[in-house]
Amino acid sequence: MAIELENVGIAVRDIDATISFFTDLGLELVGRDTISGDWADTAVGLDGNHAKIAVLKTPDGHGQLELFEYLHPDAIETEPTLPNEIGMHRVAFSVDDIDTALEIAARHDCHPLRGVATYLDVYKLTYLRGPSGILVMLAQNLAKA
Repeated sequence: MAIELENVGIAVRDIDATISFFTDLGLELVGRDTISGDWADTAVGLDGNHAKIAVLKTPDGHGQLELFEYLHPDAIETEPTLPNEIGMHRVAFSVDDIDTALEIAARHDCHPLRGVATYLDVYKLTYLRGPSGILVMLAQNLAKA
């Protein structure tokens, strides 16, 4: 059986702000839509499912994010995930210049949780909170610099 990763889905408070954040970092908006109907209820497992969606892809074309802003049922606010909590908690991106990526993130009021670390002189990396509390890891491969 062949398998490929299709995308990572993330529910957000404000789809426009989240699209702006990720497109400023370099992702490309592939498309937007509003979904509802029996097929959406069945696929997602929510009655009356109605959401704005957007798909973004990485410049290399290998990764995609699917963003959802729920119109119905109401979105449920939760505390942002901590790095050590079980379950899905972050999306990671390789960047060619972490300082530039952090300047872009700062324009969206998104900053490292603690700072930028260097791992074995191989990577500079950090975790930051993106829109809707999304945990985002940025990593720069120092061997490619």
